[in-house]
Amino acid sequence: MPASANPLALYIHWPFCLAKCPYCDFNSHVRDRIDQDRFAAALRRELATEADRLGRRRLTSVFFGGGTPSLMRPATVAALLDDAARLFDPEDNLEITLEANPTSVEASRLAGFRAAGVNRISVGIQSLDADALRMLGREHSVTEAIAALTLARALFPRVSFDLIYARPGQSRDAWRAELQAALAIAADHLSLYQLTIEPGTRFEALHRQGRVILPDEDLAAELYRTTEAACAEAGLLAYEISNYAVSGGESRHNLTYWRYQDYAGIGPGAHGRIMLNGTLHATRRHRAPEAWAERVERLGHGLTTDDPVPTAERAREALLMGLRLTEGIDLARFHARTGQSVQASVNQVMLAAVIEEGYIRQTADRLIATPEGRLRLDALLSALVL
Repeated sequence: MPASANPLALYIHWPFCLAKCPYCDFNSHVRDRIDQDRFAAALRRELATEADRLGRRRLTSVFFGGGTPSLMRPATVAALLDDAARLFDPEDNLEITLEANPTSVEASRLAGFRAAGVNRISVGIQSLDADALRMLGREHSVTEAIAALTLARALFPRVSFDLIYARPGQSRDAWRAELQAALAIAADHLSLYQLTIEPGTRFEALHRQGRVILPDEDLAAELYRTTEAACAEAGLLAYEISNYAVSGGESRHNLTYWRYQDYAGIGPGAHGRIMLNGTLHATRRHRAPEAWAERVERLGHGLTTDDPVPTAERAREALLMGLRLTEGIDLARFHARTGQSVQASVNQVMLAAVIEEGYIRQTADRLIATPEGRLRLDALLSALVL
């Protein structure tokens, strides 16, 4: 398949935040001052360099992530979208998402982002409980969160927001009440994540000290089932283990990741998976913002990794991503993308066992984790994937 035949999703990383959240292991950095002109110019130059390498691909989505992209100037977003439209062939219904935090400073920029061309906003609310917001290190209040979401719904045709549950001390009843409040103000999409302890975060240190204690496995499972049931009742169905949407409201950009399709990542620390001349490449940019910008100014790009992905690794990645989806893995597409069958990529004895237990379902054309399987997905994958 020629490179031009592979549609492309574009990820643009803005690495700066007002504060580092204690649970976050993303490539985010706090600076007293941000040279907006320098980083805007570097992003535009790296995008041009990447487009020159990739050729004119059909562009299916653009996602501004971070960090906190709502700290960008709307003019920078507009310039990057103009560049992307000139360098690629955007679909008529191109999905353009920007992540935003609901502080009053960032909410004041929402109209500017809409004017720049953003048509989907993802608001990082994380909780509708004041004590939980403080525990999570968030910079906004519940009042600001609701106000920002109300404004976003008035401006953007598609709106999502994030919540984190399975927090220390959280009961099923407390989460159900918070979730019902969220569903009452939801639009077409919700991202609902169980709190996890990530290496290198402040929460990891507190967890080691016994100062952050997560719900046990049984309670976490109850919270997950409560989440799925409440969302379904409100018309938002689980299409991925942590994401819920009305029909047609799914994040097309994130589906690109989970379906293991082509995406280009630009900006500090951004990753990509790109098919070039029949070979799938894994790309990564320098993580440190200033070092990345210096490399772009000197070389035209901040790439530190651009390596072919071996067949076995392609299969492993596709399994890890695809089994998160309610739709599961398309077996023919898996073989075409990875170069080997699903059957050759899993432990056959374990596959038979988890099918027998009802955790995995296999049809003529798909491999699908059942609801109970998705509940145990990490353990399943560690045993199943070669």
